[in-house]
Amino acid sequence: MNKNIVVFGTPTCSWCTKVKDYLKSKGYQYKYVDVSQDARALDVMQRKTGQMGVPQIWINNTAVVGFDRVKIDQLLQRK
Repeated sequence: MNKNIVVFGTPTCSWCTKVKDYLKSKGYQYKYVDVSQDARALDVMQRKTGQMGVPQIWINNTAVVGFDRVKIDQLLQRK
């Protein structure tokens, strides 16, 4: 099953880079959204999670705030 993965981040966020590298190392493709350049995406992200912090990883529309590897792996393993 394909996973719909969206990573919300900023260019200066080192954790955002780590999340992207981690997903790549696992062979997952994802859409990256730079919320420092996309005010609408920032608003959507904040409304969904109530959080401003990045990275935010949405896997099949379930949000993970921060680089929570355990939660990310659990969501990636769901059918």
